[in-house]
Amino acid sequence: MQLDQEIIAILYTAGEQGVDLASLTEVLQTDSAAIRQHLEQLQQQLANDNTAALSIQQYGKYYKLLTKPQYQSLVIKFLKNEQATNLSQAALEVLAIVAYRQPITRIEIDTIRGVKNSSGTIQTLQARQMIKTKGRKEAPGRPIMYATTEEFLDYFGLRSLADLPDLQEFENRIQEQPVNLDLFSEN
Repeated sequence: MQLDQEIIAILYTAGEQGVDLASLTEVLQTDSAAIRQHLEQLQQQLANDNTAALSIQQYGKYYKLLTKPQYQSLVIKFLKNEQATNLSQAALEVLAIVAYRQPITRIEIDTIRGVKNSSGTIQTLQARQMIKTKGRKEAPGRPIMYATTEEFLDYFGLRSLADLPDLQEFENRIQEQPVNLDLFSEN
């Protein structure tokens, strides 16, 4: 039972990228045959449980935790309502990186941000239709590349990417501002 919950936790965290058996074996430090058996059992349990909203699907060598198809309209309705909310700081960072460096891979985004994994933020931005996949990079592993969408432009009131502020001008303005930092000031 513990291993089942650990597998589900990892699949949930991996999001749409999924996880291959080798990664699960390495992280869980368990025999691959045992993990495969647990995955098959979990797939059957979730498929046969009419009260479960999730399923585990295998795509090639990757396993993914997904919402069952009968909940699609509900999820779409929820995501449309969520679009009206403000974007998080992480989402704004990822959007800025994608906007200025597109097309760009998740690993490149992570490197620029200095974080380990932006997958959750990327999934959120894709669900909000702010970014989209833009093919695969000709590199080992053929990672997915991301680019902004028309909805991104609309959200920020831009006609095109050319309307984005010039990064060089912004950097120059920041460097010109004197930095006076008094850690003991009450202001």
